[in-house]
Amino acid sequence: MIRMQKVRQVLLYTLILNISVAVAKIIYGYSIQSISMTSDGLHSFLDGASNIIGLIGVWIASQPPDADHPYGHRKFETLSTIAIAALIFAAGAEILRESYLRLRTPVNIDVTPVSFAVMALTLMVNIGVMTYERKKGRELKSDFLIADSMHTKTDIFISISVIISLIAAGAGYPVVDVLAAFIITVFIARMGFEILKSATAVLTDAARINPEEIKELISGLEGVEECHEIRTRGKEDSVCIDLHLLVDPEVTTLKAHDIAHAAEEAIKNKFPSVTDVVVHVEPYQEESRE
Repeated sequence: MIRMQKVRQVLLYTLILNISVAVAKIIYGYSIQSISMTSDGLHSFLDGASNIIGLIGVWIASQPPDADHPYGHRKFETLSTIAIAALIFAAGAEILRESYLRLRTPVNIDVTPVSFAVMALTLMVNIGVMTYERKKGRELKSDFLIADSMHTKTDIFISISVIISLIAAGAGYPVVDVLAAFIITVFIARMGFEILKSATAVLTDAARINPEEIKELISGLEGVEECHEIRTRGKEDSVCIDLHLLVDPEVTTLKAHDIAHAAEEAIKNKFPSVTDVVVHVEPYQEESRE
């Protein structure tokens, strides 16, 4: 699929940038003994790890339907976002552990102009990555790219908190470095829950389109007496709909089929993200009208 190829291309670009940013932060963070910078580097490394997970998940999601998966493999992309959330929570736990150890055994942080240069450069890269990935995620309607851009957005706020902690450490308050690490953990946990919430909505078949919008659209079609039992589910870029369509009981089977087909086409034209519409045709009877 062309869409999936474009998603993979975006992930490859961001993978290279995220790994470069992570290496710079981790190496320099260790050299000056800054737990907040090192933690930020670990978070950036997880950005890269999530890109790899995404590449695998998107590749599986792009596979055509088969006997075991007659509806396709699209939800594998959603499953990969859950893997990202798991990595995020693991990183948060590691940062908390390091913060606790640092409180027990304080160290002096060697703050230099290079420290700020590294953070400023990586911050600009993160802003560029987030903007690019979010734009492509919306354009390609990719749950994973949007989730990953949220991951990178959190990295931006974390980097800002690291810069503040470096300023405080340079002024003689190294404990702020540990406090910044705690703040980073809060951001990480919040982001993890946001991603889990989004993935859960897809996997539990949460409604995607307001049924009233569909009803208003279908009710205006020729031959449609009424419609009800409208249900929607799926991913943002692949919505499935099923509904009950009531038609004149005197019409032929062929005519009823044409009306159902017209309803399906109208829905797909109005909502481009809809990939499947199942219409159950019923005879319209005034006394049984719901």
